[in-house]
Amino acid sequence: MATGFLAKAASAATLPVAPLYGAFLSYMIYHPPRRPHHKKPADMGLTSTDVNVPLDGQRGRGLHVWLIPGDTGRVVVLGHGLGLSKSASLAQARLLSQAGYTVALFDHRNHGKSVTDRAGWGMSDRHTDDVVAVVRHMRSMDEYATARIAIYGFSISTFPSFYMLGREDCPVDAVVCDSGPALELAPLFRNFVAAGGVPIPGPLGTGPSRPVVETVASSAAVAMLRVQWPPPAGGAYERTPMLFLAGERDTMIPAAGVRALAERYPLAEVHTLPDTEHLQGIKTQPDVYTDTVLGFLERTLKD
Repeated sequence: MATGFLAKAASAATLPVAPLYGAFLSYMIYHPPRRPHHKKPADMGLTSTDVNVPLDGQRGRGLHVWLIPGDTGRVVVLGHGLGLSKSASLAQARLLSQAGYTVALFDHRNHGKSVTDRAGWGMSDRHTDDVVAVVRHMRSMDEYATARIAIYGFSISTFPSFYMLGREDCPVDAVVCDSGPALELAPLFRNFVAAGGVPIPGPLGTGPSRPVVETVASSAAVAMLRVQWPPPAGGAYERTPMLFLAGERDTMIPAAGVRALAERYPLAEVHTLPDTEHLQGIKTQPDVYTDTVLGFLERTLKD
């Protein structure tokens, strides 16, 4: 009883600084501590080369890419979840490589081995620029100049993977999204903070301070995107095939939100994976996951 009272009292005492910490967390969402690659392609039996993709306005280091060669006419560009690195997408890269595709895995800026970008505004355009830069780099290589290209995004990074369809000067042939995106932005950031995606220390993480931190962090994170969402259902959004994989038990980006977004676009299809949490489909439903992804790509990237 006394312990609970003291915890509430400490949380109340930190309430004046809760909005400031929430604002700090919103920046940290896009600039997380870097996680080293816990695996490399060779650990999965894959042969790759390291590629640096330059970014406009950035000197020296750009985006770090693992390029796994395969069919030069069919390329899949893979991102990763927020706060992770491209090593988190190696299981998907292996299934694609085994099916014959060329695979390009990249680290978003401020992740893995890619460039540090300290900006805190216009984050939607910046992360979309990452996807566009890798696609353009692949098209600049003679062997892939005429390839059919699919984008494959994960979790919160499904949003720039999907948003890049608005870049009419960088067309792609298909989009695959695992565990996102959703119709509304604010809930996913609240869920991300609530799930421990960013650290909330001591008294700020309990009592009356906790909801203030979560609300400010999620609201500021949405504002930092400076994005028109959802994208209007025109142009490439009308003619590009889209596959959305949603987990039935996903509490970060619930399947209902994914379906609500997909309903806006004529060529979008949603597959809900039973008994599956966030980003766990390839583990919990490996056969269904593999058949769904490869079946979709076979239809959309064929000549």
